[in-house]
Amino acid sequence: MGGTFDPIHHGHLVAASEVQARFGLDEVTFVPTGQPYEKGRVSPAEDRYLMTVIATASNPRFHVSRADLDRDGPTYTVDTLRDMRAVYGQSAELYFITGADALSRIMSWKDAMTMLGLAHFVGVTRPGFELSAANLPAESVTLVEVPAMAISSSDCRQRVAAGLPVWYLVPDGVVQYINKRGLYRDSGIAGPA
Repeated sequence: MGGTFDPIHHGHLVAASEVQARFGLDEVTFVPTGQPYEKGRVSPAEDRYLMTVIATASNPRFHVSRADLDRDGPTYTVDTLRDMRAVYGQSAELYFITGADALSRIMSWKDAMTMLGLAHFVGVTRPGFELSAANLPAESVTLVEVPAMAISSSDCRQRVAAGLPVWYLVPDGVVQYINKRGLYRDSGIAGPA
């Protein structure tokens, strides 16, 4: 599952759990982006990585990869998938889980056709977001509805910046990490990214 995870929240975890169960996946690897090429300012990569580790620690089927964090330059999904293919081998079935909003732009991503040959893409729906799979290659893309959780990372950042609680929106350990590190307060990255 790729994402900025700035911060990771229960919506991410529910989506990963739902896709893992529906597809019978052995594990879900969370891959926080290193330097997102299409987003503005984001929290430091190490903070996003550690929040993801904290959030996923209680699920034995969830793992976190540093693949995108340790690679120089902007993060492109095709590079992530090549790295995952090298780790898991040619015979492994790879599924790339992402939000349906991101999936709607997949054909404009760097080396889109190569990506579609490296993994099956699973777009998870978000409340209020409609996506037609008509313009997407059916053999490479599946849309999955997940239990409605109207949570977004940008809303979480804005709540923290406004001094509002994010308890029950993000895992408890992540709330504590955000508070300890002072993330999203007067940093200029509370808004959409």
